Amino acid sequence: MDDLELADWRERVARLYLSDVDLAGFRAGRDQLFATHPQSPIPPAERPGFSGVRYFPPNPAAVVEAPLRPASGELRIDTGGPDGVVAYRRVAVAETSWGPLTLWWIEAYGGGLFVPLRDGTCGQDTYGGGRYLTDTVKGTFGRGVELLPGDRVRLDANYLYNPSCAYDDRWACPLAPPENRVDVPLRAGELAYHD
Repeated sequence: MDDLELADWRERVARLYLSDVDLAGFRAGRDQLFATHPQSPIPPAERPGFSGVRYFPPNPAAVVEAPLRPASGELRIDTGGPDGVVAYRRVAVAETSWGPLTLWWIEAYGGGLFVPLRDGTCGQDTYGGGRYLTDTVKGTFGRGVELLPGDRVRLDANYLYNPSCAYDDRWACPLAPPENRVDVPLRAGELAYHD
């Protein structure tokens, strides 16, 4: 039944990301999922006392549009878990005011766009390994990363979120590679789960 619960989790995440709720409604919906769903990354023993994820206040300055340039090459990461070695293919680089960020394509069944990011808040206010702007394999469509016409992209750091391993060690997560690390502190999105 775990596989069916996981399928339900991914569907609910995708529906939330594709819904027309504003940022506050999105965060409330996400907190509800985290508190109640069997596939929540919050450890089961912590769910009864879970009062919600901590976030930076909404930050309009954390939204940027950037040109995209083509990129090539591949990165292979050993997950250390049942997924084994996963390949990520560079598809584009966004030339942002924060610094260049690579957009990756996950070379697994069905594929998916993946944008991990480590910024100047990581290890202090936010999870030390970095956060994600999108991982479409997990259903995070359109809020953190929106592809625009004319080889451009809109990035909204208000939707930066922690990987599952930030909540519980039972998860293995790919972290931001060196080319997706920027010195700028992005005071937007999710804060560290543990103080």
